[in-house]
Parts: sequence; structure tokens; C-alpha cells
Amino acid sequence: MKVLLLTGLGALFFAYYWADNFDPASLQGARVLLTGASAGVGEELAYHYARLGSHLVLTAHAEALLQKVVGNCRKLGAPKVFYIAADMASPEVPERVVQFALDKLGGLDYLVLNHLGVAPAGTGTRSAQAARWLMQVNFLSYVQLTSLALPSLTESKGSLVVVSSLLGRVPRSFSSPYSAAKFALDSFFGSLRRELDVQDVNVAITMCVLGLWDRASAAEGVRGVTRAKAALGPKAALAVIRGGATRAPSVFYPWRFHLLCLLPAWLPRPRAWFIRQELNVTAA
Repeated sequence: MKVLLLTGLGALFFAYYWADNFDPASLQGARVLLTGASAGVGEELAYHYARLGSHLVLTAHAEALLQKVVGNCRKLGAPKVFYIAADMASPEVPERVVQFALDKLGGLDYLVLNHLGVAPAGTGTRSAQAARWLMQVNFLSYVQLTSLALPSLTESKGSLVVVSSLLGRVPRSFSSPYSAAKFALDSFFGSLRRELDVQDVNVAITMCVLGLWDRASAAEGVRGVTRAKAALGPKAALAVIRGGATRAPSVFYPWRFHLLCLLPAWLPRPRAWFIRQELNVTAA
């Protein structure tokens, strides 16, 4: 019975992900503020948007890397591309970033939240100081940026695209503060989606789940503790862009993680087994 159920679910998911009403032309001239754009999935997002003719404001902590990405975006045909170096660990920075984007682009059609802070795995990350820093970068700055950009997105009937992690749906060992921030993101934006719907505000929210460790920097932070690999940048980025452009409520890359998120309620033991396979218990 369980095999038949899983087979049926698999067929439904294949049908869901096969259907694709993505129109690349819809992103031509779109005004996009993209955070975490200097490397990994964020860098690939910038390149895809550039090829599609979007107007971009890019931000990240590493200015030198950001300048390189900006140069590449111009070569790929981005009509407008600006950048602002910013450290999201500082509570005053989100306001400066959003105002910069509004000044340069005249408004926003997409706010793509992709930046990430990660501390090395282990008991040190359980300190209140580490948790406070991670929550500011990985959660509170997302809330600040959203609040500041929402009036412009409301006016343009735009979209919020939030790049998160499987750790925002399924907790695991040696990642407690990081996972807490990701769970907070999922809860906040899930609630915000309902609030906007009740208020008849036509702003889409797309939550993107990119695997256990969705950035190379995050994977580095748990080297020796987990066997999980970072998601492939170009393919994961394209999945995020498709989801945002089609106003999908969620994106899972790889798609099988959607099934994993359903397992806790139906098949808790297979979920626990899956997580143990990803964990290098000898290193822990």
C-alpha cells in the first residue's frame, strides 16, 4: 500500500513539475533587487536575469566579487545593473539597500532574498552570540528588506522570492541556529502570504527550498560533519527564476525534497533514515 501511495505521489509530482508556463519575455525590463549576488546560486541568478534583460541592483558583502559579477552581467546584456556592497549583519543596512534600489530603478518588480550567513558547525554555534548573529543575517534582515520593499512591490503587483533551505522544513543535527533561522523564514513568509491574500494585495511569495546545504559557503561550514553537497548553481538558479516568474508558491530543487518534506506526517522512519545517511556520524 505504501509503495502504491509513493508511486502515485511520484507521478503527481512529475506531472506538476513537467507543466511549465514560464515565459522568459516576462522578465525583460523587470526591476530586480537581488541579495547575496556575489557567489554561488546568487551569482547564477544574476547571470540568468542579465541574459533575460532584467534591470538589476545586486548586493553582497564582498565588494570585489560583486564588481566582477556586475561586469559579467553587463557583458551578458543586462540593460541596467548597479551594485551596493552591504553587510546584512548590521541592522541599519537593509534600509540603505532598498532605498538605493528604489533610487536607481524607480521601483521594484522582484525582491529576491538570497543572502546567507553561516558559522562553522559544532557546539560553538549554539552560543547565544552566534545564534543572534545568524538570526540577524538569515532572518531579521529578510524581514526588514521585505517590509521596506513591500510598498513598491504592492504598486507593481510584484513578487517576493525567498531562497531558503531544506533545513527550514526538516531539522537536523549540528545546525540548530541556522535551522532555526530557516524555520523562521518559512513561518514568517507563510503567514505573510495569508495576510496579503486576506488584504487583497497582489504580491506573490515564492519560497525556494534548495537542499540541505544550498551554498558552497554553507557546505564549507559543515565540512566533515555532513555528506550533503551544495546544490548546482546554474540549475538551482534557473528553478528559482522560473518559480518567481510564474508566481509559484514554492520551488523545490532537487524536486525530490518536496517528497521528503511530506514524509514527517506519513512516514517518519524513512525521513529519519534519510537524514542519518547525510550525516557523517564518525566525525560528529
